[in-house]
Amino acid sequence: MNWSNRKLVTLVVAGLVVLCVQSAPVAAVSLKLATLIPEGSIWDKALREMGDQWKRDTEGRVSLRIYAGGVAGNESDILRKMRIGQLHAAALTVAGLEDIDPAFGVLSMPLFYESFDEYLYVLDGLSSELRAKLEAKDYVLLHWGHGGWVRFFSREPIRGMDDLRRQKIFVTAGADRMFAIWKDNGFKPVALAPTDIMTGFQTGMIDVLATPPLAALSLQWFRQAKFMQASGLAPLSGATVVARSAWDRIDEADRKKLLEDAEAYEKRQRAEIPEQEQIAIDEMVKRGLTVTPADESAEWQTTATRLAESMRGSLVPREFYDMAVKLRDEFRSRSSLARPLREPARSSGPEAEPDAAGRRAAGEAGF
Repeated sequence: MNWSNRKLVTLVVAGLVVLCVQSAPVAAVSLKLATLIPEGSIWDKALREMGDQWKRDTEGRVSLRIYAGGVAGNESDILRKMRIGQLHAAALTVAGLEDIDPAFGVLSMPLFYESFDEYLYVLDGLSSELRAKLEAKDYVLLHWGHGGWVRFFSREPIRGMDDLRRQKIFVTAGADRMFAIWKDNGFKPVALAPTDIMTGFQTGMIDVLATPPLAALSLQWFRQAKFMQASGLAPLSGATVVARSAWDRIDEADRKKLLEDAEAYEKRQRAEIPEQEQIAIDEMVKRGLTVTPADESAEWQTTATRLAESMRGSLVPREFYDMAVKLRDEFRSRSSLARPLREPARSSGPEAEPDAAGRRAAGEAGF
């Protein structure tokens, strides 16, 4: 074979190799995601809709399999299973994110934020730093989660700080530092497993539960804790993350589509959760919940400030606490941006017939 023929054969073979590589199908990736989010809840439904969108946008190359309701264990268990490859992704609360890095505690400091808009302003300002914390531990942030605003639900009304100090406050078993902060500030924390909350109310072990209204409605805790304070304790924050090892198996073009869909999910949650929360409050009021007005006294504000400051350096790294304070104060200085928590609407009575929106919220909550 002369030189020109050998060259022609080489070019043909090279062309066939390139053609085969270009036409080879991209391997399908099925991501297993675990979460404590209750199955059938509005958050669970939204996650599943995002997964369906992923499958459509990638033409089946990426799918999402969700294990909701804690069937894969608590958040520490979920993170451990992600590290060994049994799971690939998780929708976590701040408690789970704090297992990755304590900086995430800045998102849920009690009595630190005054409104949804204020919290979101701080979150947006800290987002790049928090994302970097995840990346340093080989996690990829898909989107931030929003569970509503945590409020005090109690067996007796809480009209001021003295009322709160007299009552026994539920704290998740194992949250030792949070337990110590409540106790050091003159409160009566009681550590229980979340599965024992209803029993705790029934037996008098606890009097107060800090939880978002959507959860109080869904899990029927308001039946035992018939009073809710109008002022919020803290936002219920979270995030959905993917292990880097699983993320890198996905084609780069598909990763871009997944992030776009995740961003749409986040925007939807930001828009819908506050409205759904108000519907949940209205529904519980119709079923016997009493809303007590927010305490605007100087004592409440002073105690709130002291409680948040006691977390600086103990639960929240100093630099993140200081950044959050700076962003929060910056937001408050722009009074035109402020949108305080709305005073929950009151129905005409516990037996009032729910409207269409109320029936929809109740259905999603499991009624």
